[in-house]
Amino acid sequence: MRRTTRNFNVGSVPVGSNAPVSIQSMCNTRTSDAGATLEQINSLARTGCEIIRVSVDTPADAAALKIITASSPIPVIADIQFEYEMATASIDAGAAAVRLNPGIVRDKDALKQVARKALDMDVAIRVGANAGSLPRKEITCRMAAGLSHDDAVADALCAAARSQCEALEACGVRKIKVALKCSSVQVSLKACRKFAADTDYPLHLGLTEAGIPARGIIKSAAFLGSLLNDGIGDTIRISLTAPPEEEVLTALRILESCELRDASPEIVSCPTCGRTEIDLIGLAERVEKLICTLKTAGKNIPHRKIAVMGCPVNGPGEARDADLGIAGTRNGQLVIFRKGNVLCSATAGEAFEIFAKELVKK
Repeated sequence: MRRTTRNFNVGSVPVGSNAPVSIQSMCNTRTSDAGATLEQINSLARTGCEIIRVSVDTPADAAALKIITASSPIPVIADIQFEYEMATASIDAGAAAVRLNPGIVRDKDALKQVARKALDMDVAIRVGANAGSLPRKEITCRMAAGLSHDDAVADALCAAARSQCEALEACGVRKIKVALKCSSVQVSLKACRKFAADTDYPLHLGLTEAGIPARGIIKSAAFLGSLLNDGIGDTIRISLTAPPEEEVLTALRILESCELRDASPEIVSCPTCGRTEIDLIGLAERVEKLICTLKTAGKNIPHRKIAVMGCPVNGPGEARDADLGIAGTRNGQLVIFRKGNVLCSATAGEAFEIFAKELVKK
């Protein structure tokens, strides 16, 4: 049961409780380099990204943004850190939304100018509160009043976001999305749950500074899974120290695991054991890469579930519900099977070619 929120569009993408949870990422190119930024946006869009954010810090960035928004296949959000003039310039350049950090953009007159421009151009504003930019006194005062450190940070995040939302509402802005970000899973959960209970703003979910994939994926899954399974969250970004395509793939897999996206197909593979006589890890990675390549190229894979298994026990047996599967045998060969029925047995190279052809067959 999704939490009920207000609904609006960010460019062509609907956001809110009436829409699917959408996937965002952020370019790591120089925004002033429009060609490189568009190349990355197109790559991310092919991977599954639906909304993209770019940093706009200088007039050169804002000038390039006009070129970027005109050619981007997905809506572009301008990320503003310090100069509010960059927000108004970004809206003029065609940004579908701007992100403002209440810990940095505090000037009320500046906020009013951004609000007026957003209203004139009918674009959304994302209020992006970040624990790292909160004034220290906001936390220490709450701790002095008896709150734990985690509760104090969560409370301060909510207060900062709420204050900026109220200021924007006073200017007539209704298309507001909110993010409450911290590197701590527990603080982020506390803040998002508290804010979700008190408001109807769509929430953008994600941890900031989640880390390298080995750590950041696990932290992000723990955080996002908890909220998404409770119906909280309307857009998501996985912040990894990695190429942004990895963020998008991770987001897709988390949504699939929470059954908020059709996996198309779901890929299952067994752990290795003493019965395994093939390079199962290598085979599973090849299958994942093949399916990713086919989907990125726009190919239809007409199967609900694909299985990559190590032996006949876990292959056509335990994975008999798979629409298509590939499994090792005791003599080191591979078998291809559908719904538990073996289609053929062949050497590793031959079997993978057969599997690849069967993958796109109806």
